[in-house]
Amino acid sequence: MSPKKQSGSAYFITKDKETPRQHVLSILVNNEPGVLARVIGLFSGRGYNIESLTVSETMHEKHLSRITIVSSGTSHVIEQIKKLLDRAVPVHRVVDLTLVAEQNGQDKPLERELALVKVAGKGEARLESMRIADAFRAQVIDASTEHFTFEITGRISKIEQFISIMEPLGLVEVCRTGVAAMNRGKEGM
Repeated sequence: MSPKKQSGSAYFITKDKETPRQHVLSILVNNEPGVLARVIGLFSGRGYNIESLTVSETMHEKHLSRITIVSSGTSHVIEQIKKLLDRAVPVHRVVDLTLVAEQNGQDKPLERELALVKVAGKGEARLESMRIADAFRAQVIDASTEHFTFEITGRISKIEQFISIMEPLGLVEVCRTGVAAMNRGKEGM
């Protein structure tokens, strides 16, 4: 049996029998230079990967931005990351949207992603890519006689499936926004 490879994280010093799983964190921060770098540094400095990252100013008058991060870890690790983020000066609030959804009896928080997908092809491959795009409700936002660029919005699984189907039809390039997420129901963050 080969030994387990450990990351550079100090959290692996304790024995944790829980399997790491994906969590969606929503972080409300001041919209000022260096904040994003500090937040990302908390993850990278402890050896944790950020699988998806989106950030945008959401409250212009208050100069607040919302960062949505998808990362994997045990609940202990995610709790430690949340505590570290809470102590960071420009952070106003940290919410584990995955945990909130579970506490409310839901499978997941609301999650959506946008992707631009460029497909090149002629003849039958071109027609097939249009049929598939229609089935996925993808919009054509650029086209020539030799290519299409589609815009598709939806769950991560939908985006992944669309991309994998387009691959043999002439997939050229993909640009994804990352996950935007929030809690279900009437309550805010």
